[in-house]
Amino acid sequence: MTARLAGLCCALLVWAAPALAAPERSLHPVARPDATPETIRRELKEAGIPGFNPQDVMPLVVRSFAARSPQAVGRSPRPAARPGAVVQRAMARQREQVRGSVCGDPDLQGEEVGFVPGKLPGCGMGEAVRLRSVSGVALSQQALIDCPTAKALKRWTEGAVMPAVGSIGGGVAGLHVAAHYVCRSRNNVPGAAVSEHGRGKAIDISAIRLRDGSDISVLRDWGRGSKGRALARMHKSACGTFGTVLGPGSDGYHEDHLHLDTARHGNGAYCR
Repeated sequence: MTARLAGLCCALLVWAAPALAAPERSLHPVARPDATPETIRRELKEAGIPGFNPQDVMPLVVRSFAARSPQAVGRSPRPAARPGAVVQRAMARQREQVRGSVCGDPDLQGEEVGFVPGKLPGCGMGEAVRLRSVSGVALSQQALIDCPTAKALKRWTEGAVMPAVGSIGGGVAGLHVAAHYVCRSRNNVPGAAVSEHGRGKAIDISAIRLRDGSDISVLRDWGRGSKGRALARMHKSACGTFGTVLGPGSDGYHEDHLHLDTARHGNGAYCR
């Protein structure tokens, strides 16, 4: 036991000795009075590391690169200034986009409508907008909806429709709107609860128009080939962005379109 204690004491003394001798503050390096460029250059040369002037080396690098690539230039050309007319047109388009925006988002283009009364109890909207395009994607008809639904449509268009379509037909050009606001009962069934369409919270999409003039049709392409797979991805990705997502096979009422609405359910999104 005594030997072990003696060893421990020695170890503690060895560990503590440097700490006792350590300064409270790190010392600044002492400046060399003879540290002139000439002195440093001479010392580098004596150490086998001759100094060099970067301005003398760069022309050699440029000439060496030019020997390998005939497209190389000795100096990058300065970018030409944009003509004033181009800048003015771009600013005018930006101002026009801001003027045409709704819901505080320039990517949502349309017009504010405001209060929309309903013919049935439960119908109508307090702050409606008439949406004509989403993120540069035109709607086949202007959709009368509320802002939360317009913003959800933007998220779905950017995050689901465009990635799902990819390069098919040159990409997405438009959305074919089958229905938007209409004051009616759910699925037009007499006595049923008011549809989310009657609250401005729903929009039906029947097809995706492509840049080459063709389209991806829910009725024609669902379950068929690459277009069918794209529709399936859109349908799946809409779940969560929208509170209700219905498509072919859901209930017999949605065989030719995707129903998307922003109603919230207590147990999460309802997607079929």
